[in-house]
Amino acid sequence: MGEHSADAAREAHALRLGVDLGMTLIDTAEMYADGGAEKVVAQAVSGIRDKVFIVSKVLPQNASRTGVRAACERSLKRLKTDRIDLYLLHWRGGHPLAETVAAFETLKAAGKIRYWGVSNFDTDDMRELDGSACAANQVLYHPASRGIEFDLLPWCVRHGVPIMAYSPLGHHVRKTLASPALQSVARRHGATAAQVAIAWGMRSGNVISIPKAADAAHVRENAGAAALTLTDDDLATIDATHRPPSRKVALDLL
Repeated sequence: MGEHSADAAREAHALRLGVDLGMTLIDTAEMYADGGAEKVVAQAVSGIRDKVFIVSKVLPQNASRTGVRAACERSLKRLKTDRIDLYLLHWRGGHPLAETVAAFETLKAAGKIRYWGVSNFDTDDMRELDGSACAANQVLYHPASRGIEFDLLPWCVRHGVPIMAYSPLGHHVRKTLASPALQSVARRHGATAAQVAIAWGMRSGNVISIPKAADAAHVRENAGAAALTLTDDDLATIDATHRPPSRKVALDLL
């Protein structure tokens, strides 16, 4: 979102519709469209800021003690708000993690952010944050990419760190939605394969799903996933095609 000014009004309307349908968490980042996505979010939440939970991210090259503060101020300006609800390190870079965390804590104390977290962190990275105030870890997770289930997801559950699943419809959306398993489960429920994939990601209650939707039809479809409860038979059908991991694998990225 935010790459073309001609699309901004439609994109903002889609986000606003999502809020009206109860999807009140909006995820963005300074990287997306070089800040353009944050400007679309600002347009979408105008007049309803207190109803939404805004997540944004700082690029790793900006994650020094002073860089985090400056990046956050730029994001606040683009978002036209006085605080970011959850501020994430987009992925790990060259700046010391302790320095980034210290900068996050300074922003939190100043009321610029309410919580901070990370993105694309594997289990060893999370262990470095053990005992800290990390509020979430945003990673790639969908039926065809289940590696986090081996150790990262269990670690986060044990330590009370929610997972935010980005790209819950997969690397290649059409390929994911063509999955015979997802289509079979969708037919049982009178749903769509996309709704099944989103509901599958949220099945445990420990995962927040953040599918992209830039038009009203997709927003309504995504919202319908919240009402879908998958049965044990449904999950077994999906497991038979998209098998859970039996060993540690490298964190999948997009």
